[in-house]
Parts: sequence; structure tokens; C-alpha cells
Amino acid sequence: METQTVEFTETEMIQEEDNKTKRYPNLNTVLMVEDFLKEHRDIPMKISDIKKELPKQIMHQTLQVILEYLWRSGKIIYGPRGVQWIYSEPQHLRKMLEDTLEV
Repeated sequence: METQTVEFTETEMIQEEDNKTKRYPNLNTVLMVEDFLKEHRDIPMKISDIKKELPKQIMHQTLQVILEYLWRSGKIIYGPRGVQWIYSEPQHLRKMLEDTLEV
């Protein structure tokens, strides 16, 4: 019989099942990492440097989940020199949003 507990913290959801812990980031944490990488887009950064410089501390496993998501969505690349933001918002979307009213 499986035992499962779920705990919500400020930055993540922690799921424990059969002595295995899985950490899933919440949206605020994903956006924090995304914004940080956008601001530092000019140089590749090692994961350890990203963890040190983020505004809030997050677990390594949680950061790995976020980086996997950003890589799959085409927003970052990961290579021997580190992680680097590569996504650029399409011009037609930027132009469309210029004259809109934010509610």
C-alpha cells in the first residue's frame, strides 16, 4: 500500500511517495527564475551560480525541473559553459500588445 503526502510551501509543492520526494515549483518560482535568466541573458551561467544569485533560495531539484521546462519550451539552451536565455518575443506579438489597454 502506497503512502503519499503532499505539502505546499511558499516556493514549491513537495510530494512524498514511498520514501521518494518530488519537488514541483509553483508559478511564482518559475517566473522568478525566468526573469532572472532574462536579465542575465548576455552570458551563460552555471547552475550553481544561478542558485547563489536568485532573489530567493530554492532547492536544486526544483531548479532542475524549472530549467527542464524552460529548455523544452525553447527559452534557454544548456551547454558545457552553462545555461543561457535565448528566447525573443516575436515582433508581431510585441506590436500587437503595444496599443492595448491593461486591465
